[in-house]
Amino acid sequence: MGKVTGFLEIDRQVHKYQPASDRIRHFREFTLPMSDKEVEKQAARCMDCGIPFCHGPTGCPIHNQIPDWNDLVYNGDWDNAIRNLHSTNNFPEFTGRICPAPCEEACTLNLEDIPVAIKTVEQAIADKAYETGHIRPYPPEKKTGKRVAVIGSGPAGMAAAQQLGRAGHEVSVYERESRPGGLMRYGIPDFKIEKHYIDRRIEQMQGEGVTFHCGVNVGVDKPVAELLAEYDAVLYCGGSESPRPANIPGDDLGGVYDAMPYLVQQNRRVGGEPIQSVAWPSHPIIAGGQHVVVVGGGDTASDCVGTAFRQGAVRVTQLDIRPQPPEKEDKLSVWPYWATKMRTSSSQAEGAEREFQVATLEFIGEEGQLTGVKCCEVDEKRKPIAGTEFVIRADLAFIAIGFAGPAAVGVAKELDGEMKITTDSRRSRNVEANDRDYKTSVDKLYAAGDVRRGQSLVVWAIREGRQAARSIDEALMGSTVLPR
Repeated sequence: MGKVTGFLEIDRQVHKYQPASDRIRHFREFTLPMSDKEVEKQAARCMDCGIPFCHGPTGCPIHNQIPDWNDLVYNGDWDNAIRNLHSTNNFPEFTGRICPAPCEEACTLNLEDIPVAIKTVEQAIADKAYETGHIRPYPPEKKTGKRVAVIGSGPAGMAAAQQLGRAGHEVSVYERESRPGGLMRYGIPDFKIEKHYIDRRIEQMQGEGVTFHCGVNVGVDKPVAELLAEYDAVLYCGGSESPRPANIPGDDLGGVYDAMPYLVQQNRRVGGEPIQSVAWPSHPIIAGGQHVVVVGGGDTASDCVGTAFRQGAVRVTQLDIRPQPPEKEDKLSVWPYWATKMRTSSSQAEGAEREFQVATLEFIGEEGQLTGVKCCEVDEKRKPIAGTEFVIRADLAFIAIGFAGPAAVGVAKELDGEMKITTDSRRSRNVEANDRDYKTSVDKLYAAGDVRRGQSLVVWAIREGRQAARSIDEALMGSTVLPR
């Protein structure tokens, strides 16, 4: 695969970024694209591995055939590269931008900290496909006469809808918000993925016969029971939206918010929409001229950091209760699995102050308005260490410690109430369905994505949507040619 000696001759190179001083002045993507020849050289670094861990279960949830399309790119065959990539991944331009690339962690060359630039090559293939006209509608040759409804238009719902539409079914996607895309559109900032990429895919899917019904809050505007009566199958891809409760004293002060209302508001501003959302109503939240504290150490917290800087925050501090990880992991004990090591996101690199092994004790305020965040150091069991308390000035604070399952209203409320659907044993109340047929305890109702497995990556959502589509097609037709 690739050039046999490529990994010895060619240094690893990935997309470069605009300088932080420039990119914080706008909400557009800031990666600087590489030339085709540069990308082909990076694809040439792919080794002829005996076992390519990159597309195994430890590397790529959707099993992208990474060595194969690296070899095709190296040989200049971009047309077949996108065909190969599309055979496993409906939306490589999404994953090429926002996936954390566990495939690169699993790359054999990562033993030397120089993995193949898989994510960079994947994004280049997808972007090249748009230029060459490969991303266009591929309608089915014949219709089956079967009707399927998909609740939610995030990556799981989109992937399932596209697969089912191409199988010949009449597919209707119901989306609560005014535009499709789910949290990929409204939760992930534009500086990580511009939303015209989603719009292009929606246009492609509409050309393949998929119908989108936006502004329909299933469970409120239209009962789930009504969909089950109208359609041959219903797939629930509602996502994981309920913020995990932090239970921090003072979280009712003005200036303290969950992360998602803040991110959704800014995405709606950038998209030219009113800031009020069906799911996250709030008055305007702006970080300009403010001292900001972000509680949490994950991707959502990082997105809050980058958004605050772009709005003109004076200072942004990020609090992480976990110990500061090592700069480098022990490869022989961790590889090819995802390692715990010091990672700095592009947003954090824009000037965030990071505090590790710190607990948030209390939000402090005056006259009902936030003025500071009281913190302390913690031990290895996350217990406060006496005498280490300190206060960080804060005008705004965002809680970004994860999500605890689907929204409690709408679909979930109807399923829990009238239909008595089986949920998992955790407090998250995720819908129970296995990862083989994705069937729930309610007849004709399937579930996939975060609403089934809990909060996860876009790449896992795409995988589950594809697999659920295969299960539905097989149930409706008796057999299926859709890939698993």
